[in-house]
Parts: sequence; C-alpha cells; structure tokens
Amino acid sequence: MTDKERQQLLQKLLEKQSRDKLTPSDRFEIPPQDMPEQDAAERRANVNEVALGYTPTQARLEALRCLGCKKAPCIKGCPVQIRIRDFVCAIADGDYTQALAIIKENSLLPAVCGRVCPQEVQCQQTCTVGIKFKDPTKAVSIGRLERFVADLDKDNASIPAVAAETGMKVAVIGSGPGGIVAAADTRRAGHDVTIFEAFHKTGGVMVYGIPEFRLPKAIVQREIDTLEKMGVKIVCNFIVGRTRAIEQLMKEDGFDAVYIGVGAGLPRFMSIEGESLIGVFSANEYLTRANLMRAYDFGKSADTPIVQSKKVAVIGGGNVAMDSARTAVRLGAEKVYLVYRRTEKEMPARVEEVHHAKEEGVEFHILQSPKRIIGDDNSRVTGIECLKYRLGEPDDSGRRRPIPIEGSEFRIGLDTVIIAIGNAANPLIRQTTPGLEFNKWGNIVVDENCKTLLEGVYAGGDIVLGAATVILAMGQGRIAAAAMNEYLAKKKKSI
Repeated sequence: MTDKERQQLLQKLLEKQSRDKLTPSDRFEIPPQDMPEQDAAERRANVNEVALGYTPTQARLEALRCLGCKKAPCIKGCPVQIRIRDFVCAIADGDYTQALAIIKENSLLPAVCGRVCPQEVQCQQTCTVGIKFKDPTKAVSIGRLERFVADLDKDNASIPAVAAETGMKVAVIGSGPGGIVAAADTRRAGHDVTIFEAFHKTGGVMVYGIPEFRLPKAIVQREIDTLEKMGVKIVCNFIVGRTRAIEQLMKEDGFDAVYIGVGAGLPRFMSIEGESLIGVFSANEYLTRANLMRAYDFGKSADTPIVQSKKVAVIGGGNVAMDSARTAVRLGAEKVYLVYRRTEKEMPARVEEVHHAKEEGVEFHILQSPKRIIGDDNSRVTGIECLKYRLGEPDDSGRRRPIPIEGSEFRIGLDTVIIAIGNAANPLIRQTTPGLEFNKWGNIVVDENCKTLLEGVYAGGDIVLGAATVILAMGQGRIAAAAMNEYLAKKKKSI
C-alpha cells in the first residue's frame, strides 16, 4: 500500500465515520499497518534503530481498527493498566496530545514499552480484533501506537506534577524500569527520592542489555531526564551491599522506605567442558560491552575492547539470545549461528525478533545443543561439539521437553561462543541484608504489595520474578510505590 493509497483510505474512513460511524465490519477490513523498517542488508552494518515508526496516516489507520470495546479486554493484559482503548481512540481522532496524556497516567516509559514490550502475549493477546482473526499479531498494534505518540514528545514537555514535600525519604536501588516507576510514583506523592545505581550510567537493563538498534539510548535518557526534572536525585557508581548496606541507608542516612529493584544480573552457564576457554562470553558481558560501553564504535568512542569474531555461536532462544546474535552480526562476524535445543515454535523470543534475526543472516540450528566447547593449545575456542535433540512430553514450562539423540554428535567450527540461557539473582543483597526472605532461586519473597519481611523495605522486578520483562518490572514498581506511599503517609502521621 502506497502513502497516497493510505491517505485516500484514511480520508474515506473519516468521512464515513463523521456520517454514520464505522461498523465492526468496516474496521475489520482496514489492513493492519506494517511497521516501516531499515533494509535488512543495510542495517547489518549499523546500530541504528531497525523499526522506523509509524507515519501519522499509518497511526490513524491502525487506531481505526480498534472496536472501542465497552469492557476494553486489552487492559486486562497490561501489567500497568493503561487505558488502552481511550488512548487508541484519541489517536484515531488525531488528538495525539490527549493520547499521550492518557498513557502517562500509568506509564512513565511509553517510548520504551512501545518498542520492547511483548504486546503479542499481553495487551494484544486479549484484543478482540486479534481474537477475531485468531492471531495476536493481527490485533490492533497497541505497542506501535504507544511508540508513535511517545516519539512526538521528544522535548518531554509533559512532566508529571509533584505534590507538596512530605519530609519522607525514599531510596530506590537500581535505575531499571521498575526503579524508574517506583521513583516517579513516590516522587509524585511529594517524597524526597534518591536512586542508587551500581553502574556509571542509569537505565539498568534498558541501557546495558537491550541493543541500540532495538532501543536507542537517547530514549532511555529522556526518561531519566524526566525524573531529574521532577526532583529525583540520582547517585551512580553506588553498590548497595558494598558502598552502603540497606540497614545503613535506613538507620544512618535517614531513608524511611527502600525499594529494591536490582534485577537478576547473574548469568547462568551450562556446566559443560570448555566454558572457561578464551572466546566464551555470557550474554550479559557481551551485551554490556557492546551497549553500555559502545564497543561497536571501534577506534572512536569505545570505552572497552571486545572480541572481533569471525564465527559465532549463540546458545539460547530468548530475546537476549536474539540481541546477542544480531549484535555479533553488526560487529562484523562472517557467520552467526543460533543454537537452540527446542524448535522455533518453543522459542521464548518475540516473533518480531526472530524474524529480524533471520533477515539479518543469523543461521538457526534448532533441536541442537552444545555437549562441550573445544579449544586449541592456547585455550582459545575453536568449535563446539553438539548433540541433536527430539521433543518429548511437555515439562514444567509447558513446552515439550528436549531429549538428546544418542550418537548424534557433530562439530561446528567457531572462534566465539555466547551463552544466553538466562540469569539468576545476584547474591549480594542476600549476603548483606539479614531479615529478607528468599526462595530457592535466590529471589526476594514479597507479599501482594511487593513488601518484604523488613519494615519499610519493598522489592520488585527481576529480583522478585526472575528474568521477566520491562513492563512486568514496571507493574511491580507501581504496586510497590502505591504501598510505600500508603506506608509513609501512616508513618508521617505517627511522628
């Protein structure tokens, strides 16, 4: 569909809407609007964002696909309960300012969520249009519409209002998505809020884990700037548990409440032979070097070296695995293999990310997994020995269990292996904070309000849920902030 054809269709639909309103059948006939994106061959050689965003015409056409359901089932799939129907209808009417205002009632990170949240298994999963077509990818493209209006607010003109100062102090540990939301919501209530970040830059997983081509760092920085304009203080290079313990923050530094949002940053390995060889990386290290420290910018602004690989195997099938493989492509690897022990159907990665990886030349080796990593006399990686697998009955995850096929070993020649099979909780908080309860995976145990066993201490995001998503972390940050605000209001009254 050309731009001219889109404009003509939009005009026709708006005229009909003004006369006698669009029927559900009319809306079902509007074609879903594909996201414009960089050419696959061109983007292999740059780190610029792949998806280019909707035009105003595309956004309004996509928004007109919404049925405006009375019960708005899409909201049930949103962890932060955005009034999705209302903001989408505002876009259909061309009122982008109102659309963004509705989103920002519940989300401080629309430009981020519109890009990286898995809408196809959240709000779009419950969209009536998607249900009609029996495909959540054919639902109203809620995330793309959210991104569209968020990107119009490049100057952050809409700064949330802050209530009168309460005299209460809140410490937020970690500046990832959950921490940002917790800080914003407690600051809105008038509390004195300080974020403590272990890295030298703020943003958490959004800056060290998600590549520039999927989420530009400038977008995350805009959200951090909003917090600072609200009066939130930010302290970097501060490792809670080492620089100061939580008990010290509360008893010595005068913080009345603490939110722990440190994520799950301890990489998992496979416990196979050869994992200590030169050329084996955790996805955490590889992506942190590439993203946070700009290792892709060889000889210019890079703050860290990174291996310049020729043949790379990425082990795993999630979004982090896709990010690692696509980063390796951009760093100049001649061959990038994605090795996954189940089939593509079972991959936890977003369909969009799988599609983009394939377009960019990543070769998928499904139903395979490394048995050992092979090295030379200098302890450098030269390849992996893999086993082939078949699928058995479903396991605890609901996916069919991979079963190794005896005698199916084969080798792939490589110089780099990236392990992207998930993360566990960093044990530092556990080691330095007596009184917290942890589950068998090392995650903090909280109640329905994200409160821990310690008075005034709350937690959320990956340190509670295990490795999850940006929007789920935001949802917990919101729950915790509401509980902290209530707790601090009672505490102030009792003083």
